[in-house]
Amino acid sequence: MKPLKGSISRALPVGAIVDTCDNSGAKRLLIFSVKRHKTTKGRLPAAGVGDLVLASVKKGRPDVVKQVVFAVIVRQKKEYRRVNGTRIKFEDNAAVVLKDDKGNPKGTLFKGAIAKEACERWPGISKLAKIVV
Repeated sequence: MKPLKGSISRALPVGAIVDTCDNSGAKRLLIFSVKRHKTTKGRLPAAGVGDLVLASVKKGRPDVVKQVVFAVIVRQKKEYRRVNGTRIKFEDNAAVVLKDDKGNPKGTLFKGAIAKEACERWPGISKLAKIVV
């Protein structure tokens, strides 16, 4: 995982429901932990584009439901500012399910656009991404 330039507003707090955009078998994820994230006492940890989260599968294939998986946030509705000054936001919140915390995706096909920040930070995701925004 590489560090990011610029600051991304963290729009998905613990407890957020996120759709997946891959063919791993999971459809909906519940975020319950954000990895490598420090915050103020009493504040819920939140995730933004490119962040690694631990999530529970709420909807999907029966063999995948109720499993705890690693995921990376690849799209968020809340707009954020890039280093060059442009602001970007997506139509939905989406994540990609990972095999392990190293960044290898479980699925082999991604639906929709993937944020450039997530591709820069996770090379395994950028290999499979067709549309990078």
